[in-house]
Amino acid sequence: QVQLVESGGGLVQAGGSLRLSCAASGNVFSINNMGWYRQAPGKERDLVAAISRGGNTYYTDAVKGRFTISRDNAKNTIYLQMSNLKADDTAVYYCNAQVSFSDYWGHGTQVTVSS
Repeated sequence: QVQLVESGGGLVQAGGSLRLSCAASGNVFSINNMGWYRQAPGKERDLVAAISRGGNTYYTDAVKGRFTISRDNAKNTIYLQMSNLKADDTAVYYCNAQVSFSDYWGHGTQVTVSS
């Protein structure tokens, strides 16, 4: 079992920045890829960025050049640095950890960008 706790969400003006954190606990040695998803009201949950245990990264096109995902394996924590935020980035952001064929999720943190 893996537990994930997100933090760092909040209200920010367009053009501003936020950093999200996700701390993992439990069977952390079994975690492979980790990532951030987001879900806006009335929309599906979509992948925003992901990072492998070795540090390889993926970003959806909408956030390339604005968001940076990083991972501190010693702290069992991943981060999402978000810059130049736009109103379209408003959503609940969820942390995800992949273990073999299982997915674990955090409870989510709200990010609201005012225009």
